[in-house]
This record gives sequence, structure tokens and C-alpha cells, in this order.
Amino acid sequence: MLRFGLRSKFILLSCFLFLLPWLGYEYVWEMEKFLRQGQEKTLVGTTRALATALHERPALFDEQTNFLDQVVKGRDLYAYNLKNPIQLDGKLSDWQSYQPLFWQYDKRYLQKADKEHKAEDLSFEHMVGKFDNYLYAVFKVTDNTLIYRAKNSLSITNNDYLKIGLKTPKGQFKTYIIAPRQDGWVNAFDANTKIPFTKIQGYFESTQSGYNVELRFPIDMLGNKLGFAIVDVDSKNTLAAPRTMSTSNLNNPSDLGSVLVPSPEINRILKGMGHSGSRIWVVDNHHRVLAQSGTIQNADGVWADGLKNQAPKTWWQRFEQRYLHPLYYKILTRPENEFLDTLHDVASMQGTHLAKALKGQPASSWRLTPDSKAVILSAAYPIWIDDKVIGAVIAEETTNGVRTLRNKSLEKLFNVILAVMLIGTITLFFFASRISSRIRRLRDTAEQAIDAQGRITGSINYSDANDEIGDLSRSFSNIVSRLGGYTDYLENMSSRLSHELRTPVAVVRSSLENLQSLPQNELSQKYLERASEGVERLGKIITTMSEATRLEQSIQSNEPEPFDLQKVIRGCMQGYQLTYPEQLFKLDICQSPLPMQGAPEFIAQLLDKLINNALEFSEANTAINVSLNQSENKAILAVSNTGPALPEGLTEHIFDSMVSVRSQQMQQQPHLGLGLYIVRLVCDYHKGSVTAQNNERGDGVIFKVALPLQG
Repeated sequence: MLRFGLRSKFILLSCFLFLLPWLGYEYVWEMEKFLRQGQEKTLVGTTRALATALHERPALFDEQTNFLDQVVKGRDLYAYNLKNPIQLDGKLSDWQSYQPLFWQYDKRYLQKADKEHKAEDLSFEHMVGKFDNYLYAVFKVTDNTLIYRAKNSLSITNNDYLKIGLKTPKGQFKTYIIAPRQDGWVNAFDANTKIPFTKIQGYFESTQSGYNVELRFPIDMLGNKLGFAIVDVDSKNTLAAPRTMSTSNLNNPSDLGSVLVPSPEINRILKGMGHSGSRIWVVDNHHRVLAQSGTIQNADGVWADGLKNQAPKTWWQRFEQRYLHPLYYKILTRPENEFLDTLHDVASMQGTHLAKALKGQPASSWRLTPDSKAVILSAAYPIWIDDKVIGAVIAEETTNGVRTLRNKSLEKLFNVILAVMLIGTITLFFFASRISSRIRRLRDTAEQAIDAQGRITGSINYSDANDEIGDLSRSFSNIVSRLGGYTDYLENMSSRLSHELRTPVAVVRSSLENLQSLPQNELSQKYLERASEGVERLGKIITTMSEATRLEQSIQSNEPEPFDLQKVIRGCMQGYQLTYPEQLFKLDICQSPLPMQGAPEFIAQLLDKLINNALEFSEANTAINVSLNQSENKAILAVSNTGPALPEGLTEHIFDSMVSVRSQQMQQQPHLGLGLYIVRLVCDYHKGSVTAQNNERGDGVIFKVALPLQG
């Protein structure tokens, strides 16, 4: 029959619990990769759908600007979409958020080159923007000498002024001049007729370094060409030619720079795509932005629909949100909605995907935001007019939706893993508890089957379980059974031997005695004496072998009685002093009674064994010390002698049966190692204890017996 061992079960369970989270994580990781691929395909499809709506619609694109050979930044202007209308006050406060979009005009833009020109002589910063139906322009001019138009002068050029050149929607070239007499509200003049042109309105404000100019005019008066020039007149009385710094050459209509205003029609088309979950751009073939819709912070695609955080409704959702999610998100990362976006408001777009789209190939690319908080997917699709790419549609999304979906999946996975781990842990706990309880029961049964002296006192009930513990219990049961038979044989062997040997020994002894009564020669008498000594020794061995057995039997049948331990010890010591007159005894026996419950004859036998042991091991001309004192509710009997020390590690086993430390030279009398064993039997009967240890000097041994007194 197939049997799984405990080790195999633990290995299988451990491998299963370890494999589960790894497989789940790998599955979610693969799912995220497929979702990203799906997001990429979907985004390309979005750009394709929008580009289809723009194909073959030349009216949406300015053909003259779109078919320029080259777009030069600073010359060709771009009207940024403004979030709010500009208050014309010359303070430039409304332009603060657009400050990075200002273009710097320096000596490179002088109409007449001057290597000695300095920025403080003349330079300016400029941008144009669109809001509603108006085009706004701002100029932050640095000029070391500001010359206003004289109050009574009809001339508008004998002073510092701003010149505007543009083409109307009908293709007419117009120039206008802003020449203020003082700070404040200003209007333009027609440069040819000198007649005020009120459609161009503005505000002039002088500064410490020069002046600021803010302008506004309707978009419908503007075609596709626009340029500005700052004319600097340092003195009204000088004949020197004024310095002119311009965005483009306003004297020649063909040199006038282009202007790109985001297309309202394309914006309306993009507005219909505003719910696609993407940020969408439309650019011309010069990478200039024609229209834009949506914000990248909200462009997480359709992947996060329905995954927004909702208030917990059930107790499990509350528990999960309060306790589990903080733990999970120490490992997971939440998608960041606040991140650095460098393309939030740009005039032109770049990227390999756009370059491929403008060559007629749909493409996509991934990029990391500068602060590394988000990954942005961009897809581009070409716009065709007459089999020529006129621009491209760009759609952008973050991976926040995919990451949110991944996090939700991992949350569910972690919940399952925790549940499985909890169930597995509980299962393993009960499994281990069952195993440990079986092992403890087997240990307790084994300890109860064998006492401290190694005797078999019971049996082990083996288990029928078909595993290692069952095998172990059956093996222990078999071993204990065999040991029980063997120890029973050993325990009864001494009594059997003593019984069987007494008769032949008596026969030999009587025969020797009869022979000795007969006349013998000297040699025969010598052999008879040696045989008699051997028989005598054999008799002592038989007596010693049966002594321990008789004592154990006596202990089992003896009824304890009260007696005075002090009198028993004192009486025994008086007998030893008479028996061994040549041996010096030093006594320290208390005078007060020491009442206890037990058998005084057993105590006398205990002391007899300790004294005999001390006599055998004592050195010549040394005393045997015997003391008896009371310590709390115990009587302490100590017997010490000067002689060889106990071998290391034998102090715990010296009271076991058949243990002796005598050398061969000391074995003059028969000895089976049962004397101290009898001492321990007597101590156990009286619920006391006995210990043996070397003295502090290491030249002798001290035996201490502790016996409880009767309270």
C-alpha cells in the first residue's frame, strides 16, 4: 500500500503554499503586459478613428503654412490657447503662467546687424495667444532710452513705436503702428494713412528697464501672415537711423512670418472625442499643434472605468480598506495623478512616433515623465489630403488605468493568498499539533514504562497508524517488551542463582569439614584450607546477591512506623566504634530528637552500607566523619572519608545496580556493586534522596542523605 511519510506531507504542503503566490504574481504580471499591449492597440485605433474624420478636408488646414518648406521659431508665430481673457493693463500679471513660452529676441533679430549691440540697448520678449475670437500679443521690451510721441506732433515714427504687419484673410498686406504719447490705453494707426485703427487695442506701461505692451485684435482680421517690429529711436534730434528688431521683415510681404492659430473647427471635432479617456493633439506636418483636447492627468483610458475607489459598504470591505490595503501598498505602488507634464502647453510636438506618422506610418511609443511618477503611452496616425500627409493625430494616455487594474487584481490575489495561507497555517497547526501530541503521548508512555533505574514498569500501547510515528510506537512497544523479559530475567537471576547454589555449596562445605576432621598430610591440609576459603567467599557472594532482592521484597511488604532518627544513628555509630576499634570516627550528631516515619532497620542498613563503603575507600590513619543535623523539615546525614575521588560523570550513576568504582587491587572481598543501590532503595522508601560528590579539596568523597521529618 502506498504510504506518504510525515516529511513528504510537509514538503508537499510547503511547496504548494510557496508556489501559489508565485504563480499568482506571474499571472498578474503577464496580464499587465497583455493589457498594455491592448492599451497600445486601442490608442492607435483612437488616433485612426480621429484621423479618418480629418482625412481629405483641406479647409481645416491652412495650406500656405502647412506646405512651408521650413518653420522657423521666432519668425513663424504660434498662438497659444489662453485659459482666460487677458486684462490689458501693462502689468503682465495674466501672463505669469505663460512666462516659459515667451520667445527671446536679441541682436540676432536686428534688421541691420550690429556686433556692438547690447541687450540693454534693445531686446524684447514676446508671445501671442488666442482666447475666444481675439488674438492677444505681449511685448516685454528692454530699452535704455524711451522716447514718447510728442503731444503736438503729427508724426508717428519720430519716436519709439511698435509696428504690426499682417495679411488679411483676403490676402491684403496691412501695417499698423502703436506710438504712445504716454503710459496708458493705446490704439493703432494705419501705417499708410496715419488714421487711427480702433480694432487694435492695447495698453502701454513704462518700466525701469523699458516698457511693456499688451495688444488685442479680432482673429477674423488676420490671415496666415503676421509679424511685429520694435523700432527704437534714442533721440528726437539725431539724424541717426533708428534700430529695428523684428520677428520677421515687415517691409516685404513675402518675408513676413507665418502665424498658426489653433483651428476652432478641429477643436470642435476633438471635443467630441473628449470622453475617450485620452489627451489628443492634432499637429501639422511642421509638428505645430493645431488643436488639443483633454488633460494627461485624466487620460487613463478606459482601463480604469468602474475601478474608482468607492466607500466600503460591507464589513469585509471596511476591514480590507482599514487593515489589508495599508499592508498591501507597502509593496504595491499607487498610480500618481500629480506628476510633471512637459507637454501641457506646447506649440510643437516631437517624438519618434510623430516622425513615423508624418512619413505615413502609424506608430506608438512609451515615455517616462521627468519625475518618474508616471508612464505615458503616445500613439500617432497620419492625416492624408490628396495622398499627401498634411499632419497627424496624437493620442496620449497614462498607464494609471492598467496599473489600477493590476493593483485591484493583486489585492484580490493577496486576499486569496492570505486566505489560503491562513487555512494552510491552521491546517498545518492542527496537523503539527496532532503529530506533536502523538509524539508526547509516545514519550510519556515510554517514560512511564521504564523507571529512573531502568526497570520496566509497564508496556507501550502501539498505534496502528500507517506512518512513521505508528512505526516508531510499534518499534518502542517491541523494544520495551523484549527489555521487560530481559530485565525480568536479570532481576530473578540472583534469587534463582542463590537458591540453586546454596545446596551444592552446603554439600561442598560439609564435605570439606568432614575431610578436615580426618588426619591429612601437610600438603592436603593446605589445599583443604584454600578450598574452604573459596567456599566461604562463594557463600558471601550468594548472600549479597539475595540481600538486595530480600530488601526490595521487605520494602514492598513493610508498614512504616514512627521512630527517632537521632537515636538510630547514635546507636549504630556506637556499634561501629566497638566493631572497628582501629578506625577513627568523628561524630557530629545533634542532640534533639528527629522524629520520622519509616523503618529503623532499613536506616541501620543504609548507614551500614555507607560506613562499609567509607571503610573500604579510606586511607590509612584518616578519620571517617559522620554528621546528622536538621535543615528546615529535613534531616541531613553526611558520611565522608579521605581517599580516592569519584571519577568524572559517575556521581549520577553510582547508586545504580551493579555499579562499582573499585579497582582490581581492591577486590579482596566479593563485591557486586549493590551496596549503594541498597542505600538508594532505602532513601526512596523514606521519600528522601542521596547524593555523592567529591569534597572541596578533591581528596575524598561526601555522601549526603536527606530524609523528611515528621511534622
